[in-house]
Amino acid sequence: MNSFSLKPFYLIPLVLLALLTGISGGWIRLGSMTFALASGASNHGLLMVGGFLGTLISIERAMVMKKRIWLIIPLLTGLSSIFFLINLDQAGMGALLAGSFGLSMIMHFQTIRHPFFHSILLYLGAVCWFIGNFLAWHFGMIAAGSTWWIGFLLFTIVGERLELSQFLPVPTWSKQALGILLSLFFIGLVLPFHGIGNEVMGMAGLLISVWLLIFDMAKVAAKKKAQFRYIGVGLRVGYLWLGAQGLILLFMESHPLFYDLVLHTFFLGFTFSMIWAHAPIIFPTIFGIRETPYHRLLWWPWSLFQLTLLGRIGFALTKNYEWRKIMGVSNGYLILVMFALMAGIVIWKIKFISTNPRESDQNHTRSNSQNSTLRINA
Repeated sequence: MNSFSLKPFYLIPLVLLALLTGISGGWIRLGSMTFALASGASNHGLLMVGGFLGTLISIERAMVMKKRIWLIIPLLTGLSSIFFLINLDQAGMGALLAGSFGLSMIMHFQTIRHPFFHSILLYLGAVCWFIGNFLAWHFGMIAAGSTWWIGFLLFTIVGERLELSQFLPVPTWSKQALGILLSLFFIGLVLPFHGIGNEVMGMAGLLISVWLLIFDMAKVAAKKKAQFRYIGVGLRVGYLWLGAQGLILLFMESHPLFYDLVLHTFFLGFTFSMIWAHAPIIFPTIFGIRETPYHRLLWWPWSLFQLTLLGRIGFALTKNYEWRKIMGVSNGYLILVMFALMAGIVIWKIKFISTNPRESDQNHTRSNSQNSTLRINA
């Protein structure tokens, strides 16, 4: 395979496969047999974190490299989903280990070239992903790697937020404080989870969420209109979910659904809120398109997603398992609706613009201007 034969959009079917089967596996784990795919249930975390999120992040970081041969890394992580689904678990873990090691190498080279704080965080996130995959493979338990996967996404997302706002004035002491909090979170990863590790992670996560609410420029974007407001509000709601996870880690260890609450406040509440908010910024860059996947219609499924997730967490806290299942299944469908609607918006914009050449030039200029501004204000 030469370096010119692989394009980012060729990997989208693998990303969607991981998302669809991961969600169906989550439904089974909730008790709903809507799509009874046993391998999706047993590999739910690997599909969602590795096959879906890991592949998306690897595509994004590989696109920064000059040679497109680096896209082989997200290809590996994408192929892991197929291996898991046909019960070749060792091959799937091998692909994830290779892919996460490859992402670490990408970030190693990028950090050498640009030795900034945000680059170091992105590098650390990739290393956490590799460690989590190794532990899950070594012990044969998803739970052994799940906290490190949380570290992978937390360091990656915070790193990207700092990367997008690196030229904005932020007090030096505040960045130093953030560095201390992230170091504390990493220490929590190293410590035994059911010893004091969960409490250290919880305190650090809670304070990181407070830092983001105070210092991240999402608070500026949230006061603006249209796409800016969508991004700003989405980010700030995600930071609240991160704070909620911190509280659960600190105070809910005795709850029978403690593990479920910890994972889904983070992976659904925090991480998916970040995906929805960053989509108008990141997706056009990854796929080389002018149009952003934003329209005011997105507010409806986005709001329902947040409400059903709040319902799922609330019913889990009150041990109402039937309504927890209903809210969880609804939440999964809304994830699919969001992605389908974003894809439809982009296709509609491309079709509309392609039939209006003058409008195309005007929108292209406006889109470039907005994307540049979004990278500063979002």
